[in-house]
Amino acid sequence: MGGIGKTTLVDVVYKEVSPTFESHWFLQNVSEKIKNKGNEFVRNELLSKLLNEQEIRIDTPSIGHAYQDRLNNKKVLVVLDDVSNPDQLDFMGVKHFGPGSKIIVTSRDRQVLKNGRANHIHEVEKLNEKNSLQLFSTFAFKWLNPSVDFRDLSCKFVEYARGNPLALKVLGSKLYTKSRKEWEGEVDNLKQYAEPEISQVLKSNLDGLRELEKNIFLDIACFFKGEKMDLVEKILSNYCTGAVCGIRNLADKCLLDSIDCYFISMHDMLEEIGKDIVRQECKEDPAKRSRLWFPEDVDQVLRYNKGTASIEGIKLDMSQIDKLQLCSSVFEKMLNLKYIHFYKPGVCNDGWNPKLIVDQVHGVSLPYKLRYFCWDYFPFKTLSNFNSKNLVVLILRYDNMEQLWNEDDHMDLVNLRVFDISFSKKLRKIPNLLGAINLEILDCKWCESLLELPCLNHLASLRQDKFPQVPNPFCDLNLSRTGIEEVPDSIEHLRKLQEFLRERDLNHCPMIKFPRIPRSLIKINLSGTQIDEVSLPLDSRSLRELDLSYCPMVKFPEIPRSLTKLNLSGTQIEEVSLPFDSLCNLVILKMKGSRVKNASIKLESLRKLNLCGCPMVEFPEIPISLVWLNLSGTLIKEVYSPFQPLGYLEDIYLSGTRVKGVLINLESLWYLNLSHCPIKEFPEIPRNLRDLHLSGTLIEEATLTLNSSSSLRYLDMSGSSIQKLQCNISREFPTVDVPSPSLRSKTLSYMCMNRCKSLKLLSELPPYMEYLGVNDCTSLEKLSFADKNLYRFDYLDDMFCMLFCNCFNLNQESIDNIEANAMLKIGFLAEKWAARYDWTWEARYGREYVRLKAPSLICYFPGNKISANKFKCQSMNSSLSLNIAQNGGSGRRFLVFAFCLVADLTHCHHFGGLEYICKYQLTAAGGGNGGGGYEKFRSEIIFLEDYVSEKSMGYHVFILSSMDMVKEDKNYGEASFEFYIKSILHDEEEDYEGEDYHVEYGFKETYIKVERCGVHVFYVDANSDTDATKNGLAGSKRSFSHDGEEGDGVLKRLK
Repeated sequence: MGGIGKTTLVDVVYKEVSPTFESHWFLQNVSEKIKNKGNEFVRNELLSKLLNEQEIRIDTPSIGHAYQDRLNNKKVLVVLDDVSNPDQLDFMGVKHFGPGSKIIVTSRDRQVLKNGRANHIHEVEKLNEKNSLQLFSTFAFKWLNPSVDFRDLSCKFVEYARGNPLALKVLGSKLYTKSRKEWEGEVDNLKQYAEPEISQVLKSNLDGLRELEKNIFLDIACFFKGEKMDLVEKILSNYCTGAVCGIRNLADKCLLDSIDCYFISMHDMLEEIGKDIVRQECKEDPAKRSRLWFPEDVDQVLRYNKGTASIEGIKLDMSQIDKLQLCSSVFEKMLNLKYIHFYKPGVCNDGWNPKLIVDQVHGVSLPYKLRYFCWDYFPFKTLSNFNSKNLVVLILRYDNMEQLWNEDDHMDLVNLRVFDISFSKKLRKIPNLLGAINLEILDCKWCESLLELPCLNHLASLRQDKFPQVPNPFCDLNLSRTGIEEVPDSIEHLRKLQEFLRERDLNHCPMIKFPRIPRSLIKINLSGTQIDEVSLPLDSRSLRELDLSYCPMVKFPEIPRSLTKLNLSGTQIEEVSLPFDSLCNLVILKMKGSRVKNASIKLESLRKLNLCGCPMVEFPEIPISLVWLNLSGTLIKEVYSPFQPLGYLEDIYLSGTRVKGVLINLESLWYLNLSHCPIKEFPEIPRNLRDLHLSGTLIEEATLTLNSSSSLRYLDMSGSSIQKLQCNISREFPTVDVPSPSLRSKTLSYMCMNRCKSLKLLSELPPYMEYLGVNDCTSLEKLSFADKNLYRFDYLDDMFCMLFCNCFNLNQESIDNIEANAMLKIGFLAEKWAARYDWTWEARYGREYVRLKAPSLICYFPGNKISANKFKCQSMNSSLSLNIAQNGGSGRRFLVFAFCLVADLTHCHHFGGLEYICKYQLTAAGGGNGGGGYEKFRSEIIFLEDYVSEKSMGYHVFILSSMDMVKEDKNYGEASFEFYIKSILHDEEEDYEGEDYHVEYGFKETYIKVERCGVHVFYVDANSDTDATKNGLAGSKRSFSHDGEEGDGVLKRLK
């Protein structure tokens, strides 16, 4: 793709390594030079530079032996930039270069490099979001970060450029020194008018395309971007011979994103280039263009019946136009129309009114060449009188037709592959589909009046309420909420049908008889039907999944040995007896909410068993192979090690049972859930247990012993009767000076004690927990942490939470302990975060980067004072300024900011949707820094938690920090801060009584006043922590060397 940075990247490499070669030359714009001056001229220029000889003139196709011998004795470095044909490489004589020579070739066509026998092909990746924003800001503001007031608009330009450096440079340069109003105007123009400088480069990507490839490119840009790849290939192949190969050629030329994806995609700017090419076909009259997609253009052509033979396709978002009355001849003049797509956008509600209407018109005349016909809320009474021979896709959702066409119309549907009439609530019958031999998808969901489907196997008639005969090519069938009651035996002969009646496809259907199934079938979902008996071919080798949940079955069915997943949830089955069968492959059995009272299962293939909500009293007999067991909500009272010593059970769910005591000594057990059981004693913990859930239990006191053999990491006692919890830390744990990664990973890291109304004491808690939730523990008085030297941890990628909402009885010593622990963690993290300063917190999905939430820490507790010892710089409002201590050393240094806020939460609904915003400016000492003397930043810490606290009351103190608040010190002398707290509420919640709010997308954003604020600065030298980089943690874009300086950034980026 043009402008992605190929030449720039290669230029950096060339300058770096060229001194190590005997001769070297960077030949730019090879294709353009050859086009203007000829092959011989360009080759002679290259050889003259490499052989250090003036005016070499070789006019023959090959290079003479004299020159060949001289080249063979030279170790050269040659860059051939922008090569469009592999023959150009051969003509330049690269095969004659001496041993150790390197040839670097850039091209916009992957196939050129393949045919040129490249040893290694490197695709230049688009810039990620962080680097894109920095590059854009460099040109738009002349510093690395956007101004706070322009950040939202900057992100829109960065999103549009999608990592293309040229676009970022051009857009940024154009906006430099312009007002916000001018910026807003440019944003509005992004999708309509491509920048000439960008457009010129990107249009050159289209040079050399054949007419077929150009038309495919324009069709995708205007119509098919985002559609399923296989469907697009079938549609285009119907009228373009070689369409599949053409699509792959476009991908090789980087005009399309990877074709290995499920959906077809291209860069937004290339989409606009394609649309601009179509606009240029006739600027004044859209009716004379080949493709229409812009709502105003489509409206003009349809409203005034101005269609012409030039139009090949129309796409319309019907929500973007006013009501428009159509006549039956609206398409008659569009003789070459292949594509019609009138659609209702997904965000419209069910009460949406159709925009295209007709007046007493029964049908519409459609063109002969039509391949793709999609019209939501089709306004005509019938679809008839058109030649359907070329039709590949027919989609008529939400229409009011009772009949599609007359039986006498004899529709030729030989090319039809997709037929979607879903949500056609008045449709009672589908007429003859005779000849639709290639039909793959039939979607009739929510056709509530549909009682009959046509015969497709040359049957003369069909009985009402009967399932149709279906042709062999069928692979997908959706009949949810139809009136079909019976499936014929002939369905078993369908060879391609693999997934029949997929998830929810027959919910609420009155089917009463189990169908005979084709042997190719992999999955059957008959959930919610009236089937009470099952007859399956026991010799089936393909069937893997069977869902009969909520069917009125009373007897456990016989199942084929191929079956791996069986769902009988909500059935009437009371007894389950599955004897040992070495050939059975059943892995998952679900019987949630059924009437099972007794279960004896000896299948050694079984791994997961769900009996949740069954009225069983005795613990079931289970096989030794089981790893996951759910008995929640049963009537079981005792669990007494019914497992053999070598059992593999890993997860046990017993929540809501009548179990009062548990004795489970399983080495394999990782997860145990005893929530809301009437147990009063803290259970004995198996050595390898990691997650323990005791919420809602009657346990009042517990002593938790953590030693070198303990694996417990997660403890939940929310809503229990606990009064005192003490952690005993064994001295077997290593000190900080004795690293032991195996022990670090076993430290308790998550503790949830929310709504423990009787809790008074939490003692000797591990100091480095990731999550400590003690919200609404209104009786809690004392809290302490264990010695920090007994622990180490390496958790860097998560949010650290210390949550004490509404814990108003905490004494001052406990509050001091909470503050000290929060600052201890931030101080520890400051060094780790600084060592990873250049890392990008983004994940790559396909060819796109998604911004990840930066690691952060949040701590809150009741109070209205900020510790003077922890935060020496304070203010009695929401903003403050402080001086930055000068860097006394000569090395690189980082500033890590922690801040403390005080706010009244009386009118806050809960903590689960708070956003903490910090806008700050760093000013260089003496006003230097070369870029206006200061930089502006905005950091956000968003705290979203499922737990909703009880009504918050009074003032709370917040201590926060984030990896996003780590900044490299550029000789800064002063910092100024402004803080906000924003609460995001659902619109239906009661009105906020504060001063400022606005509603957007159904959410109300309210601002909570910051009463006080404080800031602490951690100063971190670049060489203070190299542990993170030594460990080679994933995601690094740069690395630190052992002396604290940045590694070789250029070569790292080439990997």
